[in-house]
Amino acid sequence: MQPSLSRQIVNGIGTFLSAICALLALFAPVPGWAIAGISVDWPLIWIVCFSIRRTPLMAGVAGLAMGWAQDGITMARPTHALGLALAAVLTARLEKQRFIQEDFISVALITFAMAVLSETCMALQYSIMGHIAIAEIWSHHQWVALGSALISSLWAPLVYLPLRWWWRDQADNLS
Repeated sequence: MQPSLSRQIVNGIGTFLSAICALLALFAPVPGWAIAGISVDWPLIWIVCFSIRRTPLMAGVAGLAMGWAQDGITMARPTHALGLALAAVLTARLEKQRFIQEDFISVALITFAMAVLSETCMALQYSIMGHIAIAEIWSHHQWVALGSALISSLWAPLVYLPLRWWWRDQADNLS
């Protein structure tokens, strides 16, 4: 059964506002949101939460959009869009019945893996650009990827719960 037009509009506005909140959270310096100077990757958490019950195409488009929006408010070179789109598509392609029970531990593990993947995409782009020594990029990447993965995976379940509640009807109708 298709939800009413008004329900679809409310869901779309809620999804848009939650994405904006994830982007704005990048600028909120709250104690406990960082490990060794590396803060939570809120857009990545949002993309993982969004992609769990979506098609790979829908997730990939959302990943690109979120990445471009993040590029617009931070630095655009290298782009965040590649890593977020790849993380979104891979999250959506997970065999939900076999690997995802949609519990907090699964979301945390997926976020951990996708944070490492996203940071690796950034490191590859820095390597291709050639402005920084490759050895320096990859030694720094180890700390950034691990720190981002740890702190993001700790916060992911807390973000997932309200988003899952909000999207439950919308995602059920798209499946």
